[in-house]
Amino acid sequence: ERRRGFFLGADEKYYLRALSTKDPRTTPADLRVDFPLLAQDFSLPELFDPSTFFSSVLRVTSPGLRLWTHYDVMDNALAQVSGTKRVVLFAPHDADNLYMVGDKSKVTDIDNPDLGRFPLFRHATPFECTLLPGDVLFIPALWFHNVLAQDFSVAVNVFWKHLPQEEYVGKDAYGNKDPASVHKANMQLAAAIKSLSALPPDHRDFFARRLIHKIQDACFLPDHAPSGVIHRRLLHPVPRMDVGP
Repeated sequence: ERRRGFFLGADEKYYLRALSTKDPRTTPADLRVDFPLLAQDFSLPELFDPSTFFSSVLRVTSPGLRLWTHYDVMDNALAQVSGTKRVVLFAPHDADNLYMVGDKSKVTDIDNPDLGRFPLFRHATPFECTLLPGDVLFIPALWFHNVLAQDFSVAVNVFWKHLPQEEYVGKDAYGNKDPASVHKANMQLAAAIKSLSALPPDHRDFFARRLIHKIQDACFLPDHAPSGVIHRRLLHPVPRMDVGP
């Protein structure tokens, strides 16, 4: 059934993501500052230390619009104010099965994936829930999520810092920059690749594989080795709460 009221027309598609009213290039969105009247009707359970607050983002979405599978570098809570959303999540260790480009998955249709192009996706384990008005879903940092608005939807996304402060450097209005340690590691990796490029192809391949194994041995969690093995965990939305009219 179509909505009776529209911005432009019955078949319109839109995704409105609030930006800071101060300086959207450098300042994170904050519902209390950007929409003070709306903020009076919104509150969250005490999920984090208020001193670690980063941003609160108002999101307005047309029916049927899907937000691609991606991850965030900060813990966050997705609070559904109006309408319903289907949320599908994948654990961080499924990164090898999601064909990532930056922070996004190349598998755009998770319900009917092209397994010819993305054969490893069959090993990914989805966790699915439906958010109703008043529901709040905690999405841990690095957890992939794909969000589908099932009807006209209004939501607030609240982000907070969970790593030591020194990992957050520079101006980051969207909160999606890699931690400082990761940025440093990427620079060192680029230097390592450049060094290996001086070798003949067979030597470059051999020593690159040895470096990969060193990283796996030193950094990978024991049960998250990239073997295609499925790891199942329970997922529960945060209990429903009152977020106002």
